[in-house]
Amino acid sequence: MDYKDYYQIMGLGRTATQDEIKRAYRKLARKYHPDVSKEPKAEEKFKELQEAYEVLKDPEKRGAYDQLGANWKSGQEFRPPPNWGQGFERSQRFSAGDEAAFSDFFSSLFGSRSPFGGGARENRFAESGQDHAARVEITLEEAFRGATRNVELKAPELSADGHVTVRPRTLRVTIPAGVMEGQQIRLGGQGSPGTRGGRAGDLYLEVSFAPHPIFRANGHDLAMTLPIAPWEAALGASVPVPTLAGPVDMRIPPNAKAGQKLRLKGRGLPASSSSGTAGDQYVTLKIVVPPADTPRARELYQAMQRDLPFDPRAELGKRS
Repeated sequence: MDYKDYYQIMGLGRTATQDEIKRAYRKLARKYHPDVSKEPKAEEKFKELQEAYEVLKDPEKRGAYDQLGANWKSGQEFRPPPNWGQGFERSQRFSAGDEAAFSDFFSSLFGSRSPFGGGARENRFAESGQDHAARVEITLEEAFRGATRNVELKAPELSADGHVTVRPRTLRVTIPAGVMEGQQIRLGGQGSPGTRGGRAGDLYLEVSFAPHPIFRANGHDLAMTLPIAPWEAALGASVPVPTLAGPVDMRIPPNAKAGQKLRLKGRGLPASSSSGTAGDQYVTLKIVVPPADTPRARELYQAMQRDLPFDPRAELGKRS
């Protein structure tokens, strides 16, 4: 996927005001409109112009786009930086526009699967302030125990001279134990201020989980891979297994198989206000073979080769 320099497409510098963006669009739209233009590739250039204008005309989209920095070049191979949209505050009326009509580059930044994806929420009363939304990343440990922490947010604003600026703010947020990925935490009155005495909008923080070195979350359930030794798999064993609450002993049955899944009931994320049941922890077994890197180790493997009537490929012969 190629990077698109929307400022270059519109022939503007990055310090252009919103009025300058509007004037540039009107001029170029007349030049490249496919119904009247004689320019080569007019239709293609007109679509690029519409996409660039969709982003730069909107202070929220423009502020988010500007966070990518100015060091990218048009046509350069592009992948959105990890978590580039975390903490970027937007109104709940934020819309991706006609996502299907624009490029993959646009969709990766503002589409339904981007950090800004999700349905819009309209306020019921015109005098109320707009609701805002942002995505925040927390750890699984915070989701398990609950936490109170500072959250850094960035909100785009239009200055009096027509430039887009980003205003940082810090909020103290209580994360409830048992919160799930994708769930929203509502902060009342932290959206846009109301007008004519109307109430302020709310701020909705959508939770995402930071990658964990051991666990993967699926709703309230957790999953992990547990390495075990061949003799533990063959003979059965009681082994310590990490959980978010601390290690617990788990019984591995004799003749356990690689890929076999065992369950630790109630050891997932705790019940939350929206779910009355704690999740489980699923443990997938991975048999790790010790290396034959000493004379004694090779001797043991040779004894197994000699004394155990075992053919790991026996099932292949039955299928042919």
